[in-house]
Amino acid sequence: MVTSADRKLYLGPRLRVLRRELGLNQTQMAEELGVSPSYLNHLERNQRPLTAQMLLRLASTYDIDMRDFVAGANEAAASDLHEIFADGLVRDIGIPRHEIMEVAENYPSVAEAVTRLYRALTDLRRMPDRMEQLGAAPSTMASPLDWLREYLDGKRNHFDELDQAAEALSRELGQGPEALREGMLKRLDQPYGVSVRVMPEDVLSGSLRHYDFHRRRLMLSERLPAESRLFGIAYQLALQALQKPIVAAIERAAPPDEEAASLAKVAFANYAAAAMLMPYARFLEAATGSRYDLDLLAARFGVSFEQAAHRLTTLGRQGDRGVPFFLLKIDAAGNVSKRFSGEAMPIARFGGGCPRWGIQRAFRLPGETITASVEAPDGTRYVTFARAVPRTAAPGLVTIVLGCEAKHADAIAYADGLGDAPIPIGPACHLCERPDCHERALPPVTRALDLNQYQRPAAPYPFRAT
Repeated sequence: MVTSADRKLYLGPRLRVLRRELGLNQTQMAEELGVSPSYLNHLERNQRPLTAQMLLRLASTYDIDMRDFVAGANEAAASDLHEIFADGLVRDIGIPRHEIMEVAENYPSVAEAVTRLYRALTDLRRMPDRMEQLGAAPSTMASPLDWLREYLDGKRNHFDELDQAAEALSRELGQGPEALREGMLKRLDQPYGVSVRVMPEDVLSGSLRHYDFHRRRLMLSERLPAESRLFGIAYQLALQALQKPIVAAIERAAPPDEEAASLAKVAFANYAAAAMLMPYARFLEAATGSRYDLDLLAARFGVSFEQAAHRLTTLGRQGDRGVPFFLLKIDAAGNVSKRFSGEAMPIARFGGGCPRWGIQRAFRLPGETITASVEAPDGTRYVTFARAVPRTAAPGLVTIVLGCEAKHADAIAYADGLGDAPIPIGPACHLCERPDCHERALPPVTRALDLNQYQRPAAPYPFRAT
């Protein structure tokens, strides 16, 4: 019997993707690794397994995390492909799960191409509704935003160069929200000549933040709470003082067009601002020491619940990682406006959530933390906690959901007392094959309906098991 320790590792496609991400040809990578180009070519074609020595060379030469590199099949890509191939257009083909896993594992570029095509198809399907709502055809697709989300997911929402630069700047400015605020105001004034004013709502004409280039004045709305004003100051300072690392991050991302580049600049400036207010080492120490108590973190760093929650999804520094949380920001209608993946996420990217999950209860109990233990159809268990918070300077509530795999539960205070009986949930009704679900809103597209005119089952939309 072959044990996991004896199993040979054929990781050619991943090695090829890594080489392309580094911008190297085979000769250059072979030279840096101290092997022949022909041997590297054999590795990339899965004609030779990767030895332990070769893995160590890769880790030391390119500073990569072997746990991620040697992980099993690309679970996120496989989940996306499973959802895509469950679409009514192609589900009759009956593509087996092992073939989907093989594509995700060995042909990641093909998986990405299929995902992009399906996203374009989804946009086209929605076009008639959009035209009817807008009264005219929209000028562009949502591809720049999709590109940015894909890129952030691919990087696990962690950019160490930005973190390092923002952390160094934060040390110069002072610790604690008040000291940091004064330090940022002084740094904006000298050497950048930027002043900060809190302005009446009517002056800003509905804007929450506006930078006047001519007068070199940052204007913040009086409607903004203190933590949002602090973040606005940090955002402006990031644009001024961290311009080089932000531009370098944009160049590495290689946006496909100007609109995507503009979105990337805003995203990286926001990332740098958060890293300035919540420096990596201090924030991670406070998070682990408090067992991820978001109220304490928000108070200690002078940020909002959402800002602290968002920052928790970025703690992916090699050798010094936090719990890999996923995050969702959901409005009262169920729309997901912010989504960051951790190791895994029990929700379909192209679909909605599961009514069994119960995170909707947060809207009925604003300010309270709603915790849950859930189990996905594949048996993976998660712990989640959700809280409805006010929109920034606007009426209404949004719910912030954080979660992670249950194996991290001991590190999280919110998971205490959840018990051992998780709620069985699915990715979305049209993809979920759980039988006897009383909350089901749609039949699964992967199964045929099994209707009987003489019998009404307790669960809606009965379907055949095979």
